[in-house]
Amino acid sequence: MALNKTQIAQRIAQELQDGWYVNLGIGIPTLVANYIPEGIDVEFQSENGLLGMGPFPIAGTEDADLINAGKQTVTILKGGSLFDSAMSFAMIRGQHVQLTVLGAMEVAQNGDIANWKIPGKMVKGMGGAMDLVASAENIIVAMMHTNKRGESKILPSCSLPLTGVGCVKKIVTNLAVLEIKDNAFHLLERAPGVTVEEIKNATAGTLIVNGEIPEMKL
Repeated sequence: MALNKTQIAQRIAQELQDGWYVNLGIGIPTLVANYIPEGIDVEFQSENGLLGMGPFPIAGTEDADLINAGKQTVTILKGGSLFDSAMSFAMIRGQHVQLTVLGAMEVAQNGDIANWKIPGKMVKGMGGAMDLVASAENIIVAMMHTNKRGESKILPSCSLPLTGVGCVKKIVTNLAVLEIKDNAFHLLERAPGVTVEEIKNATAGTLIVNGEIPEMKL
């Protein structure tokens, strides 16, 4: 059974390490803040100027002035801080963030990512994504394995305008966990009930499968 967006976020949360500062991009990545493993202390950073971001608020307790980069209402944990975007991007550009989680439209087997523009459609701009992909040393992408037409988004090369070049390290999709190395996608885990053959059929890029591939544990 393919994962839903919440389950993708749950799986990515398992990648968090104690003491890390983590930037969460727009979309599926924002859900990661709801699933911090027990015993792990991390600080979530939002590029609009928030450090110490907590989970989404309970309905009826929202503060319209407290939002993430996707303009969703969020919570702030005890000890959290607010600051201007110049300070926020100084953190990002200064490589003070240990993990960045981004959404994507396409990812290529060399680590290229396209996540900001579809030609012919209106967009507001690339936003902070260009700083994140240029500065982060550890990028995990949260995305669907195929588009609505069933076409692979895990590709030999991106067809859409690039956000960053050779920067993605790992991908968690609704079908699989993939690591990018040696110009290929290496299959690490598969979604519960999803076969290796199904993942192969949904992957246009070079897919390396070594040995028995375990199911994700959520």
